[in-house]
Formats: sequence, structure tokens, C-alpha cells
Amino acid sequence: MSKTELHHSKTNVRVSEEQTSLKGTLTSVFLLGFFLIFTWVSVYFLFLHRL
Repeated sequence: MSKTELHHSKTNVRVSEEQTSLKGTLTSVFLLGFFLIFTWVSVYFLFLHRL
């Protein structure tokens, strides 16, 4: 059996010094989540009220 050789090539990976802020994304996700929860709870109470 022959040996397989792995050749590692050196690549320069540039690391971005800028870091993107995800505060807006987090805020949007929370607002959407609260809206969905509020909607589901409202429909649930509407269902209970009409029972």
C-alpha cells in the first residue's frame, strides 16, 4: 500500500478589524417575538371568551 501525503498550502486569511454590531438584529428579533407572543395570547383569550 502506498502512503498518501497531505500537502498543506499556506494561505493568508485576512481578519477584518471591523466588527459588525448586531444590536439592531437582536432588537428586531425581540420585537418580532413579542409581537408573535402577543398575537397568540390574544387569539387564545378570544377563543376562551367565545367558548
